[in-house]
Amino acid sequence: MSEPDQAADEGLIQRAFSGPVAIALSVLALFIALGHIYVAFAPIISEFQRNAYHFAGFAFLAAVYFPVLRGRTRSRALLLADFAFGLAVAAAAIYLPAAENAIYDRGVKLNLFDATAIAISVVGGIELTRRLTGWVIPALVILSLTYIGFWGKYVGGVFSFPGLSWETIAFRSVYGDDAMFGTIARISSTYVFLFIIFGAFLLRSGAGDFVINLARAVAGRMVGGPGIVAVIASGLTGTISGSAVANTASTGVITIPLMKRAGFSPKFAGGVEAAASTGGQLMPPIMGAGAFVMASLTLIPYETIVAVAALPALLYFLSVAFFVRIEAQRMDLPPMKSDGETFRSAFAKGGASFVLPIGALITMLVMGFTPAYAAVFGIIAVVVSSWLTKNRMGPRAVIEALIMGTKGMIMTAVLLCTVGLIVNVISTAGIGNTFSLMIADWAGGNLLIAILLVALASLVLGMGLPVTAAYIVLATLSAPALAGMIADRVVIDTLVLGQLNDGARAILMLGAPEHIAALSGPMPYAQAVDIVQALPLEIAAPLRDLTVPPEAALGALLSAHMIIFWLSQDSNVTPPVALAAFTAAAIAKAPAMATGFASWKLAKGLYIVPLMIAYTPFLSGSAGQALVIFGFGVVGIYGLAGALQGCMEHRFGWVMRLLAGAGGIACLWPDPLWLNIAGALVVLAVLVYNIRSGPTVRRAAV
Repeated sequence: MSEPDQAADEGLIQRAFSGPVAIALSVLALFIALGHIYVAFAPIISEFQRNAYHFAGFAFLAAVYFPVLRGRTRSRALLLADFAFGLAVAAAAIYLPAAENAIYDRGVKLNLFDATAIAISVVGGIELTRRLTGWVIPALVILSLTYIGFWGKYVGGVFSFPGLSWETIAFRSVYGDDAMFGTIARISSTYVFLFIIFGAFLLRSGAGDFVINLARAVAGRMVGGPGIVAVIASGLTGTISGSAVANTASTGVITIPLMKRAGFSPKFAGGVEAAASTGGQLMPPIMGAGAFVMASLTLIPYETIVAVAALPALLYFLSVAFFVRIEAQRMDLPPMKSDGETFRSAFAKGGASFVLPIGALITMLVMGFTPAYAAVFGIIAVVVSSWLTKNRMGPRAVIEALIMGTKGMIMTAVLLCTVGLIVNVISTAGIGNTFSLMIADWAGGNLLIAILLVALASLVLGMGLPVTAAYIVLATLSAPALAGMIADRVVIDTLVLGQLNDGARAILMLGAPEHIAALSGPMPYAQAVDIVQALPLEIAAPLRDLTVPPEAALGALLSAHMIIFWLSQDSNVTPPVALAAFTAAAIAKAPAMATGFASWKLAKGLYIVPLMIAYTPFLSGSAGQALVIFGFGVVGIYGLAGALQGCMEHRFGWVMRLLAGAGGIACLWPDPLWLNIAGALVVLAVLVYNIRSGPTVRRAAV
């Protein structure tokens, strides 16, 4: 089942049962939420137990709420079968932690009960993922497991794998560090679930309404105001949900009709909402599940990741807002009449329930508290701050929020645990290192080609995988190659300056003996690039180790993962499968594919910002460097938007479009600084000329 289908079926969970059964399932959901919160404070069980119990609870809920056969009324027999299946999977997952010590005592030998429990857990994860997301992930899991068990030995070349016994595969699939109840499941059972509960509390407290009201107060009376309202609302809602489709469904029902009423075409209105909602995945502090996965894969603190992600996310939202305003000016759309919403009225209605918890959360992260601990205190802060508004959360509202958060976590929990099976195979067979070497080889050391390959892979994976799964798979496979190429910037600069240490010089002499004479001193930049890109991989890796400082290597790793994380979002806005755009098209009553192309055009920042991250110290540099890059990025993206639309404040011809585009590209070019300054001056000159070329005649306000 695709993500839009999941969003469309949100009501299914609410209407699936009634009476005692509904009450029992709600009590179970409440127990699951409270159990996770308690364990976050008092880790009374092992990590493996927590992850297995986490999967058990959500597997049962998934089996019950999402029937084996979709699109038809579930008979009593099928209902009982789904209940039995869910109980079997949950029981098997609960059994496995209890059997762990006995398995080790037997020398990692599985008896019949162990093997049966593992088989039920794995098959249960595959089947439930099929019900929730469709066939792509189950097919990948089956291919992965059979690869290391059977057909890998028949594959020629670097991907040949001799194979493991099925007993070893079964054991590693559950008990391995990267397995079904391993690293990815740990992320799901801690950070992700707690933040989803936090988001549910925010929504139940009325914070979603506050976001819309605040956006109206800020941008409602601007030219193109309804579109900018969508951008602001989707950005703020992203701090709650972290899901592009959920953002589109929740804010789009308000913003898309507003945009259509203001004069925007249905496909453009849907495209704006989809593009802006996609940015919600990029907006700190939640950033969807990907931020937590990134912290786990890179071992970089979560608070560091969300801190450096802020400016790129803001740049993305500004890029969408530029397109909205320019389109409004191009169509000569007037501002809308004021609906009376102001900052004061917006905050009076519910500002405390949003600002105070988010502020408390960010403060705790900055102070060094773990994300899980901060999320729990954030939940408490929501309840306390709600009493400063008209929508006070009492015991019933708290229970409803806990149940809502648990039910909203079903797909994510089952998905992440099951994806662990793929990650386990990748690490067991060494496919990640092999694939990274192949990317480096195919790209010939060229970072741009490598990014294009990753972008293509992300688009293909995004046609069948949810965003988080696509990021996990891509990061596992390609992050080392990207990180190495980004780190090569330091090697190149060192060559240009002639500052190689003796060890690095000796290694480089082995890899590039024809350049021995040039290594004795400074060299031209182009020559340094040619030398580094031509190095064989067995020479490039140790050269980086000897040349790149640890902090620069860590910055390169973070940049690589952030690039992959950004590119993994493109399935939301890129045809032929544009998940958020198709959701927006249904709300806007617009053609799905036309809305998809509109969202793809509006989301150009999704491709520009990763290039900036790759070629500049946007993430790895100082705060001052990041602000300078951000400033030039704002001007550059505005220039490119004007060039693409043929308008800034007023329409202009091809000469001005070419100048604006050239200036925008110059602003975004990584070096030298004088080129960035010249580009910014060109864009500003085009804007000034455009403003002075004559005012646009406006119609009366609608």
